[in-house]
Amino acid sequence: MTPAHAAVESEDLARLRELLDGGVDVEEVDGGLTLLQHAVDAEIDGHTQTGEPLHVDVTAYLLARGADPLVSPVASGAGSALHMAQLRGHWLAVALIEAIVERRG
Repeated sequence: MTPAHAAVESEDLARLRELLDGGVDVEEVDGGLTLLQHAVDAEIDGHTQTGEPLHVDVTAYLLARGADPLVSPVASGAGSALHMAQLRGHWLAVALIEAIVERRG
């Protein structure tokens, strides 16, 4: 796992910011997932596995940094971050991503 994906997995926004500011591509792919897809996955996993409240902290940060929620790496077969959020029931991410897509046109 790359350092940026590890920061996403652990929801370490300070470390993720440091890495992106240092030149890591916001569209970096590891294990077939973009950082944004990984964020959606980690957030919903945290909610379903531990009962923690559903949130979009990492997803929102990556979108603010310009991550494309409609990108789907060919190798992953996972669909876009929006598609993943819809399938996994991450309704907060769906609402946020749809608003961003509409705003970006």
